[in-house]
Parts: sequence; C-alpha cells; structure tokens
Amino acid sequence: MSASAPHIPVLRAGVEYESLDTIEVRPAAGGEPLAIVSQANAGIIKRDLKRLDDKAASLRALSTERMLEICKDAGQLFLHGDVSLSDDGPAWSPEDYVNTLSQTSGLPHALCRRNMQKVFTVFDSMGEILRGLMRGLDPGVLDTGFGEHCGIALHYSNPVNALGVVLPSNSPGVNSIWIPSIALRVPVVLKPGREEPWTPLRIMRALILAGCPREAFSFYPTDHEGAAAVLEHSNRSLLFGDAAVTKAYSRDPRVQIHGPGRSKVLIGADAIEDWREYLPVLVDSVAANGGRSCINASSIFVPSHGAEIADALAQELASYVPVPADDEHAKLSAFANPKFAEFIDASIESGLDEGGATDVTAKHREGPRTATHDGAQYLLPTVVHCESLEHSLARSEYMFPFTSVVEVPHDELVDSLGPSLVVTAITRDADLVEKLRRSDHVDRLNLGPVPTSHVEWDQPHEGNLFEFLYERRAIQCADGWATH
Repeated sequence: MSASAPHIPVLRAGVEYESLDTIEVRPAAGGEPLAIVSQANAGIIKRDLKRLDDKAASLRALSTERMLEICKDAGQLFLHGDVSLSDDGPAWSPEDYVNTLSQTSGLPHALCRRNMQKVFTVFDSMGEILRGLMRGLDPGVLDTGFGEHCGIALHYSNPVNALGVVLPSNSPGVNSIWIPSIALRVPVVLKPGREEPWTPLRIMRALILAGCPREAFSFYPTDHEGAAAVLEHSNRSLLFGDAAVTKAYSRDPRVQIHGPGRSKVLIGADAIEDWREYLPVLVDSVAANGGRSCINASSIFVPSHGAEIADALAQELASYVPVPADDEHAKLSAFANPKFAEFIDASIESGLDEGGATDVTAKHREGPRTATHDGAQYLLPTVVHCESLEHSLARSEYMFPFTSVVEVPHDELVDSLGPSLVVTAITRDADLVEKLRRSDHVDRLNLGPVPTSHVEWDQPHEGNLFEFLYERRAIQCADGWATH
C-alpha cells in the first residue's frame, strides 16, 4: 500500500467515516495505488437510509433561485477549481482529476475533458434543464409545491427521502443524469463504480463548496450487497449496468434502469441512395465517447447497400488506433479490466463462427481486434455486416466502437427495431416517421442526420427525473384554509 495514496472516506449524510475495510484503486495498466477507499457494508447503509428524512430539511429549505446559483458556482469549481477528495485531503486540480480518471477508466485525456464539459453544461444550464424536465412549468413551483400552468392550478409533492444511484465505472458523463436531483431538492445516495469514485466525488465536493448543504450527500463505496441496500432502501433509484445487473430490478417501479441502450440508426428507402452524405453521422453515432455510451449506435438498419455502407464505415474507423492517453487526438479508450476486453473479443469471434456475418473491419486493420499500448488493453473498432436480423451479432452491444449493419426491408424497419434507447431516422417518409413516433420501442427519436450520441439536456433521453421524483396531487381547500 502506497503511503502517498490519499484516503477516500465514506460520506454518511455529509459526515465522513473511515472504515477498517478498504480497497486500493490502481491504474488500469498497473502501478502504485492512486487512492485507498473506505468501504461501507450493507448494515451501515440500511441504518443510515432509515434516518435520511431529517437530513433533507436543509436542502428543501433552499429556494430554486438559490439552488440555480449554487449549480452555476459548482459548475465553475468542477471545471476549473481545486477540489479535494475529503475534508482534510489535498486539493486536486482539474489536471489531477483528468490524469487520475484516465489511469483508472482507460479514457484518454481528451475524452475525460469532454465528459467534464458535459457535466459542466448540466450545472451551467440547470435552469433550462429543469424547465425541460418540468415540461415548461416554472421551476419556482418547487419552492411551495403550488403553481399554475396554462391556467390550471397544480400541486406537486415530493415523497422521496433520497435518490439512490448505483454508478458504473465506464463513463464519467453518466453522473450528469443524477445532478438535477440536487436542484430538485432531493438528496442523493451514491454507490460509485469501483474504479471511478473520482467524478461523483468531485461533483459532490464542488456542490458543497458552492454552498449546498453537505447532509444532502451520501457516498457509499461498497460491494454488491451494499448496492442492493441502496436500491432497496431509497424511495427512488437509478441503476446503471448491463442486462445481467439490471434484470432483477426491471419490474420495480422505484428503480429507473439505465442498462444497454441498443441505440440504432435507420436510413429509409427515400434517403438510402445518398448514404455517403450521412457517413459522418454513422461515425459519430458509433464511436463518440470511445463507443462507451448507451446512446452509441450498436446497429444500423438499411433497406439496401448494406455491404457498401459497412465497408465505408469500417474504412473510416480504421484510423482509430491506440495512442498515448495524453494525445489530444485520442479517440479510443483502454479497458480497466483486460479480461473484459478478452471476453468481448471472444464473444464476437463466437458470433462470427456461426456464419452469416462478416467482420468488415478485419481487412482494413493490421493485426487482430485486440491491441496493447503502454501496458493497457484496447479493442479496435469493429463493423460487422450481418445477413439477417436473426444473427446473434445483429443486436449485440459492446463497450467500444462496435456496430452491425443489417439490411431490413423498408416496410419492416419499425417492426424490427426492438427496444431502442435512441433511434436516429434518416428519412422524410411520413408513414415511416409516424410509425416511429408511435412505437413503444423508441425512447428518444432523432429525425434527420442527428447522431444518436447527440444530447439536448432539456430533452431527457432516458426517463424524466422530475416526473420520477415528484407526484402531481389534487388538493381542494375550503375557503380560508389555504396556506399558500
């Protein structure tokens, strides 16, 4: 254990707690520990969450105006400030954060900074984001619960003691999804990814420095049992993970699932002859953020030209190769766990062995799909041309730039979709657009050449946090009995 590695304590409603049970967080490529992290057991989490209601009072007492000011200041601190990992720990500059995040997550510095900017945008645009989440309602309604919209009297109540969040390690940008909870005056209970405590910590510490009550934050590095305690004892929770992790909670209305996105790009028959014009959209959809996001396109459905499109896309992505993490042009991310990369590679090869699918990128790259650079493991971009939607790789999703290209008859594009977090539909066909608009398989629809990876923060692509945390309630008052 490195004597110089900082200690990261558990945060129990703002109170630091140093546990005897700790883990070391090391660089993905090996080396000395970067931090010693206290672990919270499930018993501590269960006891703490029973007492959270009292801890929320100071957060609820803040006005919306004040909360938006705090978010603005916190955004500046997060992006530019020196922010410590603990009350008595050394201050970490933005460069310290980027360097450490890169070492443990495998993200190159350029993508770390891009994710920092994403988080900053949420802080800085919180007023607009709240209006989007609240469907144009004045966020000032949060101050009293009472308001008026289009001449209709409304009341919103918040029955939630806290928002539990079980976070992944693969992409720091997902933390931007829970930040509006604080502006909505709901405390958060965070279970960080094992290799990525840095981003939620920096966000929390920036908010506290900006004036947010510290008791609004609980931070529990923990195991699977502790993660289950967060989900079971928070009134509402966000769960990030793969299908195996999220399956157990898929029918629990208190848990909002953020699992595989299986996002897609469709090109209609009316636009397919111009497919070369849309190649940049396909590249961004597949490879933005290193291909790690649930909004990256894992499938491309076209009515024709499938082999040509797959080959052209493979040629474009062939230039994406591992480079030093601090290279400003880096586009690929390393795997924190090399065995995970090996598992994915074996899974793809197994699918190819079935027949009916071709790794089109194989002829455009030198060597195998796996690559090692500076001691870290990478997977090179992979475009597979599938002859049928029935092939196992036609709907597969992996945590690197991977996509399948499949030819689907124009009139079967919508019926063939399956659950899709984001669908980019490049078509002007009114009937196809109407079918997509009505489909219950599409969470967010992009019409025209908009990459699946493009996000407008006032248009949530996966659930609406305000509607998840607040309930609209009817209240009828006799004359003289209203208190607001």
